[in-house]
Amino acid sequence: MKILSDTAETRPGLRRSLSVWQAVGLSVALMAPSMAANINPQQTAAAAGRAVPLAFLLSAVGVLLVAYGFVKLCQYYQHAGSVYAFVGATLGPRAGVISGIGLLGTYTFYAVVTSSAAGTLGTAFLTQVGIWPDPPSWGPFVLTAVALAGAWLLSVLPARRGTSTLLAVEGATIAVILLVTVVIGVRLVAGNAPGGARFTMAVFVPETGLSGVFLGAVFGFLSFAGFEAAATLGEETHDPKRNIPRAILGTAIFGGLYFVVVTAVEMMAFGSDAGAFHDSPSLLGDLGSRYAGAWVGDVISVGAAISAFGCCLACVVGGSRLLYALGRDAVGGRGIGRTSSRGTPVAAVSAVTAAAALIILVCALFFGATASDTFAWSGSIGTLILLVIYLLTTVGAILLLFVKRRMRVPGWHLVFPVGALAVLGYTVYVNVVPYPTEGPARWFPVVAAAVLALAVILVLSAPAYARRVGERLTSVDGGA
Repeated sequence: MKILSDTAETRPGLRRSLSVWQAVGLSVALMAPSMAANINPQQTAAAAGRAVPLAFLLSAVGVLLVAYGFVKLCQYYQHAGSVYAFVGATLGPRAGVISGIGLLGTYTFYAVVTSSAAGTLGTAFLTQVGIWPDPPSWGPFVLTAVALAGAWLLSVLPARRGTSTLLAVEGATIAVILLVTVVIGVRLVAGNAPGGARFTMAVFVPETGLSGVFLGAVFGFLSFAGFEAAATLGEETHDPKRNIPRAILGTAIFGGLYFVVVTAVEMMAFGSDAGAFHDSPSLLGDLGSRYAGAWVGDVISVGAAISAFGCCLACVVGGSRLLYALGRDAVGGRGIGRTSSRGTPVAAVSAVTAAAALIILVCALFFGATASDTFAWSGSIGTLILLVIYLLTTVGAILLLFVKRRMRVPGWHLVFPVGALAVLGYTVYVNVVPYPTEGPARWFPVVAAAVLALAVILVLSAPAYARRVGERLTSVDGGA
């Protein structure tokens, strides 16, 4: 039976107008390398110690193993629902809807993460340059709101404009970061770095044991999260069987090299000052000021803030496509399954943006959270959900390739998805065993599990919906 057409003419349609570079733009912008390299390693260091680059290397290996499954699935299916369609077509419509709702939850939590990061980094930059010298504790939420509003506005424009904007902003910031990384690396090797910092491979040696490295790898996976976002543009990209896999694999490979090298240089550059590393609001901003000049640090800091906004935009774009696909396959071209005259799912965009704003509002009003808190809390929750979704997708890829044998691949390729299951499974395990008993961390697995449980309840309470989804996933032409 053939599944998931390239054209899907009988459904309310997205317009096929994007190039491979615009698909790359969505994946890179959602991964947000410049933002992630500035604010994620600090959280990894809390669990992995100096072995931050090792945690990112582990995450890179896991992501590349997962990417194998996504590449093969994208070569066989093209659908705006990404994992919702992949899992639904391989493991059944109920599992597909559960994974779709789960990934929608991840994108929504990541919209909170990135808008909060934009607010925090933007406020830090304004304070640094003297424009807003003494902002109140709620100050970053002002820029957070601006980021969400801007993401909504750009998301309702045709995706061609939005993804072009994402790629341009992120590309410029990455170029500056790579230049500064080279400058720092040269000084480390030459032995004339500030504070006696020097080049050393000790940053790849675990101090807290392997379990600590896997625990810290959660924020490594957070940094890579979004590498698969191009899959949500399967109905909007030209030649999707070729271009979407190229975009996903290329983003994963670039991200692996980038994060391992940059985090290694960051950790070496801070030397023995672990406190300064952990407390830095912008790692490369601080290092740019220290190694190249204050203005370089300012450029990186503002670039990271813009990157965070670009990532927020990508979260809203990716999440809205998933919500649109779920709605379209449930009720056809009505409500969230409807597109505007511009060919964009405005209702779905508005729903995702409103949900992110509500999460921030609840955290701030009822739990006294700052923008830094909403960043860390939502990042942990969203990543735990994402790891489970990656597990389901990988199982679906195994079923498609090695059980049903819908595509011709060498038998030894089974090592890739099996390796992905091992890395993902152990990462989830060390984050819940032993169960955290203190601080906000004790709620992260609860909230993540609640999102997935809600998805299960919705599916079980609406069997007719799952049946309609299954009919739609198997009623149109497509396949390899």
